[in-house]
Amino acid sequence: MANRIGAESGAATTAAVERLTTPASFSVALEALRAQGRSVGLVPTMGALHEGHASLIRRAAAECDAVAVTVFVNPLQFGESEDFDRYPRTFDADAELAAACGARLLFAPPVEEMYPGGVVTTVHVDGPALGLEGESRPGHFDGVATVVAKLFALAGRCRAYFGEKDFQQLAVVRRMAADLSFPVEVVGCRTVREADGLALSSRNALIDPADRDAAPLLYHALQQGAAAVSGGATTPATIARVMAQALGTDPRLDIDYAVAVDPATFNAPDTFGPGDEVRLLVAARLGSVRLIDNLGARVPAPATTSTREADPACAGA
Repeated sequence: MANRIGAESGAATTAAVERLTTPASFSVALEALRAQGRSVGLVPTMGALHEGHASLIRRAAAECDAVAVTVFVNPLQFGESEDFDRYPRTFDADAELAAACGARLLFAPPVEEMYPGGVVTTVHVDGPALGLEGESRPGHFDGVATVVAKLFALAGRCRAYFGEKDFQQLAVVRRMAADLSFPVEVVGCRTVREADGLALSSRNALIDPADRDAAPLLYHALQQGAAAVSGGATTPATIARVMAQALGTDPRLDIDYAVAVDPATFNAPDTFGPGDEVRLLVAARLGSVRLIDNLGARVPAPATTSTREADPACAGA
């Protein structure tokens, strides 16, 4: 089943996007594009699209011949006490934004199409899925890996675009795709933020307006952690303490974690060495909404003396 959304729904200056609702139609459509010699970009989402998603779609459109956006609120990645029923669903607006940003296809299946007869097979990832979100939200990454594996299997050879805002999820997807030999290049894209630093997220719409001013503290804490790294802090515990102190300045934030880890392994070494990359990650609950954010940093490399300065033969030259 398919219909076209875009110019016909009021977006007169944009091309129409074709909506597909069954896995078979989605797979056939992408295979047909590749048969025409076109490269495919895939942007998996749960809908409630915002400028962060728009940036992924635009990048995919710039790098690929055809872009497919998926909109599916995946029940497998929500825990029993989480906000599946409250998760924003704004399909008409999503379709218009996807079309305006250059998407050609919009795959929006109902749950019964993605999981006919229920779920008896899931995908489990260890490694980067352990700890942090994996510990705070048991089963979450199994749900993510399962739905993304299904989407990759349906999509076939393509480039898939994910935001770095969910940095641990990006690492899990990369590992899963590599381990299962999917013909998919996973592309990470920078986090898009509000003017005050809050990372864009569909869940931001659920923040109580009275608490909104506390939300940017996550990014502020990350900046403090990055400043500590730049200033010479090399132990994960010291860096984490700086971020936790920043988060603790507002009692409305209930801190889940504040950590500094190796971005490749998600482990915290005893100490970071000169030139090492560090990934700072924080999570906190603000009212009924759980927020996460992250930022990269690098330990300064030791200052080097140029050959000209070090060579006595150059003295006075």
